[in-house]
Amino acid sequence: MHIREYTEDDRDAVFRLRRIAFNGTEPSGPLLKPGTHGLVAEIDGRVAGVLGIGSYAQFYGGAAVPMGGIGGVAVDGAYRGRGVANALLDAALVAMREHGQPISALYPTVPTLYRGRGWERAGVFEWVELPMDRLLSVPRPAERIPARPADESDLTALHECYLEVARTIDGMADRRPPRIDLAKVLELDLVSVLPGPNGLRGYLTAERKPGGDMGRLKVLDLIGVDVEAQLNLLASLASWAGTLEAVELRITDPATVNFLGGTPLRHPVLTATWMQRVVDLPAAVAARGWPRLADTAVDVEIIDEHAPWHAGLHRIVVEDGAVRVEPGGTGAVRLHARALGPWFSGAQNTHALRRAGLLEGDPADAVALDQLTGSSGTPRLADFF
Repeated sequence: MHIREYTEDDRDAVFRLRRIAFNGTEPSGPLLKPGTHGLVAEIDGRVAGVLGIGSYAQFYGGAAVPMGGIGGVAVDGAYRGRGVANALLDAALVAMREHGQPISALYPTVPTLYRGRGWERAGVFEWVELPMDRLLSVPRPAERIPARPADESDLTALHECYLEVARTIDGMADRRPPRIDLAKVLELDLVSVLPGPNGLRGYLTAERKPGGDMGRLKVLDLIGVDVEAQLNLLASLASWAGTLEAVELRITDPATVNFLGGTPLRHPVLTATWMQRVVDLPAAVAARGWPRLADTAVDVEIIDEHAPWHAGLHRIVVEDGAVRVEPGGTGAVRLHARALGPWFSGAQNTHALRRAGLLEGDPADAVALDQLTGSSGTPRLADFF
């Protein structure tokens, strides 16, 4: 088996595999797109499998940590059972480290495959259905902020508005170009913005979708930097009463639904889980934001046969408000590869990791790892790849 970076010459073979694997239509456009790269596995000169990697970054502790987003993993049916997907994932770990991506995320269709290579569930991607009567019950804003349609001149301010909120929610992507084309947002059916004195106070993006008697409004982003901006945006959705039965809202800011959205006791939520893997522990720790803690150190041993560059004994050191990983220590706490993603994201504490068989060692030292990541709510993404 030979694994290499794919080129535009592989386009037809790659698109064929993905169409068959995901039961979709034939993709259009080039294979190589800005902000992406990928791998193919060849057997006897034929493309037997493919894997794509997108260049993203996720916010943790307010810092954008470069992330390799794995997607489009497909294996030719004739070559299944020969370790093609595992070989691609092993090669992807090396490629992401070389591209300066110390963490990785993916949406798993086959969780056991990715667990075998160190990924583990670490966050959610969610949609909620809001009946119109619930939107109508949301308190009216005290301050009326006139909205207007967005245009090309708003793109930078719109992205900055998103970032102001997203950097406060662990796991959220920073939507950096070139992987994300900011201008694509203007192709949506509804893009309205709330002007403020220094940029935008909020914005809303949505698509009109068929379904039921009156159809649906699928809200992709409802972003407000303060409560009045959020209430104004929710009021704009309520104004669709009479023409819609319900609104589908992609949850970007959980405060919108939990504190303002008027959701009933029981309400439908569509949840997709994503998995995280730490590709390079020292680089990931150096890039992450951390709560300010007293100086301390935790000795860990990393068990990771598929990323040997960070396996072994390390000391996680907190000093003068900064956190770093240096070699050495006693290995008082043993962390398996699958434990690193949920720990790094803050999705699971060390007690849960211990019960799952992914952590062993001194409980007192393990608790110090929990203090490092803190507790800032369920990590979430609002982008699918």
